[in-house]
Amino acid sequence: MTGLTSLLAKVRGCQICSAYLPLGPRPVVQVHPQARILIAGQAPGRKVHESGVPFNDASGDRLRAWLGISREVFYDAKQIAILPMGFCFPGTGKSGDHPPRPECAPAWRDALLTRLQDIQLTLVIGQYAQAYHLPGAGASLTDVVLAWRDHWPHTVPLPHPSPRNNLWLRRNSWFEAEVLPALRERVASVLATGTS
Repeated sequence: MTGLTSLLAKVRGCQICSAYLPLGPRPVVQVHPQARILIAGQAPGRKVHESGVPFNDASGDRLRAWLGISREVFYDAKQIAILPMGFCFPGTGKSGDHPPRPECAPAWRDALLTRLQDIQLTLVIGQYAQAYHLPGAGASLTDVVLAWRDHWPHTVPLPHPSPRNNLWLRRNSWFEAEVLPALRERVASVLATGTS
């Protein structure tokens, strides 16, 4: 844990892309070597930047409902690791937040992932995380999520739980009908037993 503590101190002091961040750097991650579930998301939004707590917004409320877990479990780093593709809020554009800064993942991701040896389930949220964790998996986010069984039971691709995706969720009712019941069962199993 000492090595991880030192690494996290470096992550939290990171200034690599500070010149491009409208609100300045504030890396938001949740990591512990005992974590069994990894949430690989996009990047913190403005509300998360302000609080410093991952998924502390409407997206987080929806994600916790999808997973069937409480805030208490979600924020227990010994159970759930949260590593977005970009650790800092990248700013907002015309149609939503900017993409994760490209400097972040190469600088920190592999070093942190190697310290997560007990991960049994990885939730890959959104196109940037899917491109990293599931390269070549599909042409579109919909294609990747639709083929979720190809990666089961160790990896599950998900759309972003943002309210901006309400239209996608309405158009793809199979996601709620097929993916979410299986996902909740898998999450419960991993958290209850700690074994795959």
